[in-house]
Amino acid sequence: MKLYHAQSSPNSRRVRIFIAEKGISLPLHPVNLREKEQFSDWFKAINPRQQVPVLVLDDGRTLAEVPAIWRYLEETFPEHPLFGADAVDEALITMWERRAELDGFAPAMEGVRNDATGLKGRALSGPHDYDQIPELVERSKRRVSDFYEDFNSRLEEAHFVAGDDFSVADITALVTVDFATAELKMPLPASAYAFRRWYEKVAARPSAKA
Repeated sequence: MKLYHAQSSPNSRRVRIFIAEKGISLPLHPVNLREKEQFSDWFKAINPRQQVPVLVLDDGRTLAEVPAIWRYLEETFPEHPLFGADAVDEALITMWERRAELDGFAPAMEGVRNDATGLKGRALSGPHDYDQIPELVERSKRRVSDFYEDFNSRLEEAHFVAGDDFSVADITALVTVDFATAELKMPLPASAYAFRRWYEKVAARPSAKA
């Protein structure tokens, strides 16, 4: 197997953290987004959607989309489960990861892609071109702010996002905070005490450097 990724890609980082947490040894093949390698013929032959990350299996088949890659690796390498140990845990983790992605990660990405000068005409990643909508930027920032408030409330009552154990929900939330801090200039507010305590704990995990 081989993972095609980009160091600057938040979605690639979600998979790299997952791999590090699971202790999986996997060759990483970089795709240079600055040089627009995702649009090259060689990469389009791997993923016609022109997005990273992509996991190429031993038989040559490819898996794109973070949840699909996660699920395959979780089933293939069941040690140190990140989707829970039983049906209830799995459902709760899936629920909270979905909320982290929809309420935090997606609006942070939307805000950046509709604002960055270098992404004019590329407001959405993938094979199609879409114009930026500058009016969405402020709404995106408001959504990220609401995400911080909502998840702070959640983390006042839970050790990790989905409960007592670190999971994929924590991976998405961590990457969201780092991405929003760096690209939207929206760090966790000082008032979000529980969220900040959680962040310090998960950011100190060795996998966070992946």
